[in-house]
Amino acid sequence: MNVKKQARLRRARKTRAKISQLNVNRLCVFRTPRHIYAQIISPSGAEILASASTLDKSLRGTVTGNVAAATKIGAMIAERAKAAGVSKVAFDRAGYDYHGRVKALAEAAREGGLEF
Repeated sequence: MNVKKQARLRRARKTRAKISQLNVNRLCVFRTPRHIYAQIISPSGAEILASASTLDKSLRGTVTGNVAAATKIGAMIAERAKAAGVSKVAFDRAGYDYHGRVKALAEAAREGGLEF
């Protein structure tokens, strides 16, 4: 594993340790150069309550690796979370910097009604 990925995972581990102490659902983000994924995971980590990604059929065929796509995913995950009865989450950025696509997803999820 390269040094850059190790550093990201170390940052993620620190964040996840703090979130586990809070014992709340977490909105976890994962990004690749081509796609972005979001999941709402239960406090125990055993159950995925809602998920959205650029691989969904509604977004296929469009550009999936940019800020506009991340905004759509943020709105979609907020909508699915509300349907699952989740309104309050902790934001797990998985060690990524809070800017660009990650920031766009978070802001769209907040606008969609998620609190974090």
